[in-house]
Amino acid sequence: MSVKFEKETVRESAIPGGRKHEIAHEIGERLTGGDTVTGYLAAYLEQLQKNPLRTKMLTSGSLSALQEVLASWIAHDRSKHGHYLSARVPKMALYGAFISAPLGHVLIAILQKVFKGRTSLKAKILQILVSNLIVSPIQNTVYLVSMAIIAGARTFHQVRATVRAGFMPVMKVSWITSPLALAFAQQFLPEHTWVPFFNIVAFVIGTYINAHTKKKRLAALRKKHYGDGRSNSGRTDEYSRRDY
Repeated sequence: MSVKFEKETVRESAIPGGRKHEIAHEIGERLTGGDTVTGYLAAYLEQLQKNPLRTKMLTSGSLSALQEVLASWIAHDRSKHGHYLSARVPKMALYGAFISAPLGHVLIAILQKVFKGRTSLKAKILQILVSNLIVSPIQNTVYLVSMAIIAGARTFHQVRATVRAGFMPVMKVSWITSPLALAFAQQFLPEHTWVPFFNIVAFVIGTYINAHTKKKRLAALRKKHYGDGRSNSGRTDEYSRRDY
């Protein structure tokens, strides 16, 4: 009896947590690739190699739409129908898929081509400088122009006012986060994984900026229409002209 009990104990303790441990391990492999080639990340990277632009467009479009919904939820910015799925969501998806993704695809490809094979510290620092002084200003300018049009700007003066008002604040955020993200990618990530990594970084930063902007706009509208009081519904139908 004692021998049988010891064998059963050994058999049960071979895999701590039993079936729960196996399930957790399987989920981890699916998400990261693990020891298999069927992981979600591995499958995504494979598509990124086979169809780079299409994969980037689908990724950027999905993340841009999700970013708008998440930012609206954080800022409690509901549409006139009382939910967070406003008309901006499909517009943001179109921006991400047809403007942001192709632009980023071209700019990052040029940046990687220029510095291909250059691994010295001087080359890495120069790459960060080029990214922050050339690539980021182009991307941020296009972003601000697109956001102004999505928000309702229809004249050149409205678009220019948006870019002039938002350019330096957005660039300051880029100058803080971009060098850290690029230095991390240079040190720890292979080049074919840079795109999903930068997509995640951009998603987090973009959600923060979008939510912060929505909160400021809602506060300004409440102050304008209700004094220091708060709106009962917290809903707004359109963006204030001050955003232009």
